[in-house]
Amino acid sequence: SVEFAIWAFTWRSLVLFIGLLFVIPLPWALLMYCRWIVSCVRVPQRPNLGFSGRAVDLMWFYAAVLLYVAAEWTQSQVLNLAVNVAQLALYWLMIKWFVANLSSDGQPLGLRFAGSFWVFLGWSLLVVVSIITIIGWAWVYTAQLRWICGHIEGTRREVVFIGTGIELLWRSLVLMLGCLFIIPIPWLYRWFNRWLASQIALVDRGTPANA
Repeated sequence: SVEFAIWAFTWRSLVLFIGLLFVIPLPWALLMYCRWIVSCVRVPQRPNLGFSGRAVDLMWFYAAVLLYVAAEWTQSQVLNLAVNVAQLALYWLMIKWFVANLSSDGQPLGLRFAGSFWVFLGWSLLVVVSIITIIGWAWVYTAQLRWICGHIEGTRREVVFIGTGIELLWRSLVLMLGCLFIIPIPWLYRWFNRWLASQIALVDRGTPANA
């Protein structure tokens, strides 16, 4: 489960947004956000969940920024394609960084994300293509989440995602519609993330996820 105060979420989200706008402070803003959101997560038998990552671990982010600037400056189609691939590589590295730095009671959990970048790239491209179907992306995305969870190693239990495409679809539609009114965004974000957290389970390896 995940629980957080609305105003704590609001000001931290604003700091993260400002970090995105100014680019340079983004690693520090992202680190602050990760530490806070992890501290809000409650996992049975894992007290005081924390995040031990460092901003210096994200310095590779600036390489992607330089690549983007070069692509915009030269208007090169090859560089534009490289930027898109680099963005997906960043998301993949972010997952590995996030999982590897989870801790409990100040001690590293020793987790790692072992999913291949090329498989992650394939899933991401499939999500993009599935947008054409209007609603099919929700099923593809939940399948990608199951793949990501299934490749978290270092724990005697298996991490699984049990949410379904239809559950993700209608909640996402409510979230998007609510965001049009701006004011409900923090409450909707908390509601959506409570559901996401509740769909992640720890089961004995070899046991069906719904057992």
